[in-house]
Amino acid sequence: MKNSLLLTKSLAFAVRIVKFYQYLCDTKKEYVLSKQVLRSGTSIGANIRECKNAQSNADFVSKLSIALKEADETQYWLEVLTLSDYITKTEFASINQDVDELIAMLVSAIKTSKRKLPS
Repeated sequence: MKNSLLLTKSLAFAVRIVKFYQYLCDTKKEYVLSKQVLRSGTSIGANIRECKNAQSNADFVSKLSIALKEADETQYWLEVLTLSDYITKTEFASINQDVDELIAMLVSAIKTSKRKLPS
């Protein structure tokens, strides 16, 4: 997992989320929902990063599963921000595409790693 694409993309997404949070606070004066999306959006990469030190394959899968849950939560907050008119559908589509890609990659990594677990 040292130089994995998943690690790279999740870090880039976290940076995008931080900038998105700053935009929501500075431009939209939105502080509650933006904090939620900041927390869950940056947590994705943090949990993926923790996989580097997983104690077992089961621990590795567990950390990836937590990252997947955080990605799903991030998507939820993005939907709320869109439906409450803090962001446009175009802004949503752009950032949601990134989180969709992370979700697909996480699902694939989890499935692959689960096959390696003892039955």
